[in-house]
Amino acid sequence: LSLPTNLIEDSNWCENGPDWIGVRLPSRADVLAVKPDYSALAGSRVGLVGRFNPDLDSKDAQFEVRAFTRNGYEDPVTGSLNAGLAQWLIGSGVAPESYVAAQGTVLGRAGRVYVDKVGDDIWIGGDVVPCIQGTLEL
Repeated sequence: LSLPTNLIEDSNWCENGPDWIGVRLPSRADVLAVKPDYSALAGSRVGLVGRFNPDLDSKDAQFEVRAFTRNGYEDPVTGSLNAGLAQWLIGSGVAPESYVAAQGTVLGRAGRVYVDKVGDDIWIGGDVVPCIQGTLEL
């Protein structure tokens, strides 16, 4: 990702089914500024997360997330990554037990992922926009 090491606040292995390398940056702006080099990622799944600044960013989310897949593209909204990040961020006291993450911004998407910790469980939710509807008869 060609990030200077002083920009990385923390990193963690985030596994919730698929394995992700989670990297925490200081701010939403830092996350949005990253320009991935997929050849350098060498087939790894890397997720970035950074805090929203309530004075500069909208107040409808607390974190910005980006997901770089091992297949060489950015995923606009990723449940498995957000679940893994939630375990890490909530468990380390960085995030509250209920928050909203924005994802897909760089791709022109306004994804919002709703995260809730209930007991020992992490629940991930969000709204969808149906694009196709139909039936299949076998």
